Amino acid sequence: MEFRRLGRSGLSISEISYGNWITHGSQVEEEQARACVRAALDAGITTFDTADVYAETRAESVLGRALAGERREGLEIFTKVFWPTGPGPNDRGLSRKHIIESCHASLRRLRTDYIDLYQAHRFDRTVPLEETMLAFADLVRQGKVLYVGVSEWTAEEITRGAAIARELNVPFISNQPQYSMLWRVIESQVIPACEREGISQIVWSPIAQGVLTGKYRPGEQPPAGSRATDESGSNFVSRFLRDEVLERVQRLRPVADDCGLSMAQLAVAWVLQNPNVASAIIGASRPEQVTENVKAAGVRLESDVLDRIDEVLGDIVERDPRRTVSP
Repeated sequence: MEFRRLGRSGLSISEISYGNWITHGSQVEEEQARACVRAALDAGITTFDTADVYAETRAESVLGRALAGERREGLEIFTKVFWPTGPGPNDRGLSRKHIIESCHASLRRLRTDYIDLYQAHRFDRTVPLEETMLAFADLVRQGKVLYVGVSEWTAEEITRGAAIARELNVPFISNQPQYSMLWRVIESQVIPACEREGISQIVWSPIAQGVLTGKYRPGEQPPAGSRATDESGSNFVSRFLRDEVLERVQRLRPVADDCGLSMAQLAVAWVLQNPNVASAIIGASRPEQVTENVKAAGVRLESDVLDRIDEVLGDIVERDPRRTVSP
């Protein structure tokens, strides 16, 4: 495993991190989830990403139990706040009340005294940004949160947040966007804004919800048990399940073969070529998936390989920065 600094901070994280969206507490039984976490630890992953909303808060609890007994100082535990976690009007969003209460609940579920990186899961247009950033600042001052990040914010939202964070002396160091060979909407605006502000990307879905493994084939039904058949994941993967996309993806197989990589490894290695990416989040329903995908760590793709990938994918790549939109 190799490690990268997150933003301009002193925090080093594993360049491949383990995430448990969709899997823990829903798709995967707890014993299997623990086996996946153990495989991640054995592979040298130290960075674990979750969110309070995953599996209706169960994912945090599963991760907390799976990491119990590990040396806390050797881990970086990330979670998020924004989406509804209860029925009340204050059980959602980025108000001071919801942020503080959600942080305390996450700490209990994760069985830890502090969160390494606490992330705003989306931008909240209904709450003054100053209120949101002050709540994060207070958690930092209390030692319950070490660093602050966001997820799926636009370039303009990130720039505004970074300005307030500087005034409050808050270590705002990361953005967590979707990013893959097929989904490059952050490249034209978000990444340049983050580079100016000293913020890194921790990217989710580097394998495009499994599409870049090549397991989804044009003209065929999705494999049973795949993300495309899961209620919570199908809406994200469906945008890629067009025959024209799947046909191009199959043409990446010779590129991966020539590099001595699986298609999943090629996909993960591709996002790590971007110098503003600090880590790629991988998920897994089986330990062997972790063991396989983590081999993308440290892989350097030559420029001719990157050119071949661009040539194969052509105009099916989504690049429109307007696709980064908070609810």
